[in-house]
Amino acid sequence: MHYKIETAELTHAGAMAMLNAAIEMATRLGQPQCIVIVDASGEVRAELRMTGAKFLSRKSARAKAMTAASNGLPSADVPEQVGVAIGLATSGDVTGLPGGLPIWVDGQLLGGIGVGSGTGEQDIAVAKAALAVIGADR
Repeated sequence: MHYKIETAELTHAGAMAMLNAAIEMATRLGQPQCIVIVDASGEVRAELRMTGAKFLSRKSARAKAMTAASNGLPSADVPEQVGVAIGLATSGDVTGLPGGLPIWVDGQLLGGIGVGSGTGEQDIAVAKAALAVIGADR
């Protein structure tokens, strides 16, 4: 019987590289964003509300990151028919809004990134730029 597993962890350096790449993409898009990066246990590794981003979008960005880290899928993949109920059941920690992506590296789930304040497409583009900088699986 096995009593331990080998795991990988998102480092603070990786989180900062992701945050910087996300800021760069948001700046290119001309849309200030709230960006939250969590590790596989849902703990925040990096977070920023860019100047001009909507302050309440920080909460949705966190929920998007938590959702992606929890289930290993994009936040937009939460089925619409359970979205409201699961949001209430988790005190808002789970959402079906687009902009949350899991951080998979070499087949291991390291956490999630959530982006909010733009359109769903802008949020996803910013999150994808962050994943690309660390070579995350697509």
